[in-house]
Amino acid sequence: MTTAEETVEYAAEHAPRLEWAKHAPEVYKAMIRLDAAARRGLDPKLGELVKIRASQLNHCAFCLDMHTKDALAAGETVERIVQLGAWEESRHFYTEKELAAIELTEAVTVLTDGFVPDEVYERAAEHFEEAELAQLIAAITVINAWNRFGVTCRLAPGHYQPGQHG
Repeated sequence: MTTAEETVEYAAEHAPRLEWAKHAPEVYKAMIRLDAAARRGLDPKLGELVKIRASQLNHCAFCLDMHTKDALAAGETVERIVQLGAWEESRHFYTEKELAAIELTEAVTVLTDGFVPDEVYERAAEHFEEAELAQLIAAITVINAWNRFGVTCRLAPGHYQPGQHG
């Protein structure tokens, strides 16, 4: 059982640190434009799956809150969102194209494991035309940047409503 003292201590340790967008508005505006450019040509539900998976790996609660809500608003199912954290054991919920995108997301996000493996890249290249693959890589890169702002500044989840961002 959690005590009131433990709750206060947790809240203090996890309090937002900095409203980075307020203090770096030109960077924020550039990120919004970059995010919009990276999304062009990608299926919205696939884009949200990628954003959710990267945010899970990066432990970005703010982005998880945002992108699960956006995925639901785009018509994604709760079941597929819930199973995303265990996609390797739940492959039957996703298409081969989605699985290739999810696997590429992991490889690009967790670079501490080494370079993006050739077989992961080649599997994605089998399912995406080059222009779409370039957009997918851009979308993965952009969500990783957003995650780093969110985690570093401890942006608080729970307040986002679909349609509130660029």
